[in-house]
Amino acid sequence: MKSRTFKTVLAAAATSISALTASQAAALDEITVAYFLEWPMPFQYAKVQGIYEEEMGVKINWRSFETGTAMSAAMASGDVQISVSQGVPPFVVATSAGQDLQVVDVAVSYADNDNCVVAEALEIDKDSAKELEGKKVGVPIGTAAHYGFLKQMEHFGVDISTMEIVDMAPPDGAAAFAQGNLDMVCGWGGALRRMLEHGNVLLTGDEKTELGILVFDVTSAPAAFVAEHGDLLAKFLKVTADANSTWNAGGGDAEAMIPVIAKDAGMDEDATAETMATFVFPGVGDQLSEKWLGGNAQKFMQGVANVFVEAGSISAARESYEDAVNTGPLTAASNM
Repeated sequence: MKSRTFKTVLAAAATSISALTASQAAALDEITVAYFLEWPMPFQYAKVQGIYEEEMGVKINWRSFETGTAMSAAMASGDVQISVSQGVPPFVVATSAGQDLQVVDVAVSYADNDNCVVAEALEIDKDSAKELEGKKVGVPIGTAAHYGFLKQMEHFGVDISTMEIVDMAPPDGAAAFAQGNLDMVCGWGGALRRMLEHGNVLLTGDEKTELGILVFDVTSAPAAFVAEHGDLLAKFLKVTADANSTWNAGGGDAEAMIPVIAKDAGMDEDATAETMATFVFPGVGDQLSEKWLGGNAQKFMQGVANVFVEAGSISAARESYEDAVNTGPLTAASNM
């Protein structure tokens, strides 16, 4: 069966969205949405085309960030209402510290696009990882890359107390690594590709997954925003889901998205296609299942928090992360 085009899907969404009252749509005049550069995703096609604003009826200020921890800070200050593709670890760090944020969807799964790289001159691989003790590593603290670093070092039995760990955003880490100022560096996206020009990974994405090192991002928002503007958020998630659906269907419609996404992400088209080929964008039904937001994501957050507590990165974990996930808006979006 031939898949529906993006415009057809959006037309169907518009019909459902129009059923919402005008007063609900006008609840806010504008919002600010956080996202990452060099992190190509289907939603960016809808972003560039103005589809979010058209369907939501509000002005959207799109603001790029370098880390998920910075996204948390911006949401805490009220400067950002929605964060797209925030890593689970920075989300856990923020909520463990008392920030009232909620996960509203699974943005992307990407085991091969978040990793740590060892300098090629050291000639260290998974069979000699213990030699990393005493080395200097650049890690964006409190992020998915930080969690992956801790779990990999735990797996290899590396004593991180012997290491000099420097908190560095991936672009800065990649630059320092290229200059030979770091023995190891961790990051994602475009920064990770640059890191790999000067070193090697210890574990592949599949190997990390087998060890239980899941790597996925979420769309998050302050709980108060979710409660007060759930209808608006549902529209946002519907447009995102339709963009993902078009991409997942492949074919000409998906190919036509690449140039638009590449330009918005600040990347060339080949790099965009290569990066997105390693991404998984779960459908809404899958996201709402036990595999993701129906229970497993909450358990994973608890595991992340426990690892960070053990590493001394956070003082304590929450008793439960069940209420840190709100599937209400995504469920509403699935019915639009």
